[in-house]
Amino acid sequence: MSLDGFYSQKKFVDGVVALNLHLIGQLRHDADMRYLDTGAQTLRGATRKYDGIVNLQQWGRFSPIEQLEAQLNLYTAVVWHVSLKRQIRIAALVDTRKAGKTGVALFFSTDVELDAKRIVKYYQARFQIEFIFRDAKQFTGLCDAQTRDRQRLDFHFNAALSALNLAKHHEQLRHIQSEPAQPSAPASMASYKRFALNDHLLERLICQLELDPSLIKSHPNYENLRSYGIIAA
Repeated sequence: MSLDGFYSQKKFVDGVVALNLHLIGQLRHDADMRYLDTGAQTLRGATRKYDGIVNLQQWGRFSPIEQLEAQLNLYTAVVWHVSLKRQIRIAALVDTRKAGKTGVALFFSTDVELDAKRIVKYYQARFQIEFIFRDAKQFTGLCDAQTRDRQRLDFHFNAALSALNLAKHHEQLRHIQSEPAQPSAPASMASYKRFALNDHLLERLICQLELDPSLIKSHPNYENLRSYGIIAA
């Protein structure tokens, strides 16, 4: 499960883990964390658990994973998060591309065995999921069900998301047929809605004016009329 930093709280994280799931999220830059003590223990006294406070300005104790771009490096470490009261794996993106400024994006997973690159990849996928819900709310009525029955709500949600998938699939097919040499662009529901409206309006004009549809649709400017008002690529 991948969520934003708002949900990086102990009560929520504990609830997710109790469901036998793992959480991927983002941490604040001032997160209170401790390095785990992996050194030899003394024979006397309590067992040492921690080996200092995590300093997010020094990366010597983090393991370098990969340079994703020039001056954009990925580091990882397993640490103890004080507020969450559990071990987590950190995936830190350190950006030094701007002179005199270091940017840090701090991601984490409750699965300490998960690869740091996968943590970043899964967190980035969260935005694509949010786009799906945004489009479903705006264009296919995801939030417009007038019922409280669980089964009917389940049917409504599935219908709204299925309609969204079919619309995006149809838009991709249209792009392939009209511009097969060009790479497929991200499907825009606003543009798809505009195409559907333009098609309906053109069909009505052809029908009401008793025009020859074959002659009209074969005209070079017909596609320009269909694409009138769409979002520019």
